[in-house]
Amino acid sequence: MKLATVILAAGFGTRMRSELPKVLHPVAGRPMVEWAVCLGEAVSQLPPIVVVGHGKERVQALLGQRVEYAVQSELLGTGHAVRQAEHLLRGKADAVLVIYADTSLLQVATIQNLITLFENNHTQPDFAMAMLTVVRDDAQGFGRVIRNAAGEIQEIIEEVDCTPEQKAITELNPGIYCFDNEWLWDNLSKIPLSKKGEYYLTDMVGIATAQNRKVATTLAPLEEVNGINTRVHLALAEQVIRRRINEKHMLAGVTLIDPETTYIEDTVEIGSDTTVLPGCLLQGNTRIGANSQIGPHSQIIDSEIGNYCRITYSVMEKARLEDHCEIGPFGRLRPGAHLAEGVHMGNFGEVKNSYLGPGTKMGHFSYIGDTHIEATANIGAGTITCNYDGQKKSKTVIGKDVFIGSDTLLVAPVTLGDHAMTGAGSVVTKDVPANTLVYGVPARQANRNDATLASDSPNVDVTHDE
Repeated sequence: MKLATVILAAGFGTRMRSELPKVLHPVAGRPMVEWAVCLGEAVSQLPPIVVVGHGKERVQALLGQRVEYAVQSELLGTGHAVRQAEHLLRGKADAVLVIYADTSLLQVATIQNLITLFENNHTQPDFAMAMLTVVRDDAQGFGRVIRNAAGEIQEIIEEVDCTPEQKAITELNPGIYCFDNEWLWDNLSKIPLSKKGEYYLTDMVGIATAQNRKVATTLAPLEEVNGINTRVHLALAEQVIRRRINEKHMLAGVTLIDPETTYIEDTVEIGSDTTVLPGCLLQGNTRIGANSQIGPHSQIIDSEIGNYCRITYSVMEKARLEDHCEIGPFGRLRPGAHLAEGVHMGNFGEVKNSYLGPGTKMGHFSYIGDTHIEATANIGAGTITCNYDGQKKSKTVIGKDVFIGSDTLLVAPVTLGDHAMTGAGSVVTKDVPANTLVYGVPARQANRNDATLASDSPNVDVTHDE
């Protein structure tokens, strides 16, 4: 059976009280509409069709060519919205799944059950559609499912049109349907105009039963059909999805010491035997290898972390750590930071747009920006690369086995050759040749009388170039 998915994403979502279209509000790292698209992609044989209206340019900018679009220029209800997809689907599918862009909690297994129900009835000549229902006391604005004495569904009454007796009904319509494709398009135009001046898709149930066609129903899990209409609903949905994400990682071999205080977005990948300590926030396209330890209280955004790394009370954004790196406590890696294998970065250090070569040690209270450092350099505590002169940023290059004394200022652009050394408190404004010691303000090469400064480094040239 060829299935198509239509996602309704045109509404205003006024109860969110936001300039951002409701369907673009994120839930666990993905905008609501993207959750719906992922679901449609998982079950459909055709690209999902997203019906856009309010904020359509922003929705289209997010989803790009991943989906097809139908435009609802006038917001005249859900029936009218689905009708905008007719020219894309008539004659191209056997069934049409209709879901809402704000049903982020729906899972593939639930929709597969609905599809199976449809397939089991589709061969019957009088069959029209299958749908989900839910039984609960809190109606959350959903329409009521009306059945006859035999238990057969007759119609859906929207809450605004319910009588007091109908409002007491606890079987509700969350608005998830699977229609026979051709029957849907043949009958959408028969939906009557409501008192609100809209065309309700729910009226398709009454149209089907009036034609003596069968409507099959199956119950949905309660938590999966909670709509997201307010910021309160958004927070509740976040809790549910966050629990699912955490359980997925734990079942895959990741240790979460306190899942209740661990926030992992859906796009994050974590290797087995990694431990995430309390208070961590892992976001975006973050990849963490195996046997690492993250946290406590660390934020990792769009970053790549290798195996056997340790990050403590630190923040990373668009940064990369190779294997066996250590960061923090209280380190910060800004965009473009790349730490090669075995790098150690002390507490309160900061790296931006820089490469630290294998085995490099960076002391605490240091700032490294726009810098390239070769292997096994030692960056003393308090070292600062002065990479910005008020108009432009310049680069610092530090060679292999360079030793930078504590509180050194490296005024870019500047290059230090292999095995060079700086004395504590130096201000380096000129290039330092390989195997050379410099010190002072401004830094100068050591002369013969300063040989004791380098007594522990016999390879350093202490001659003074007059």
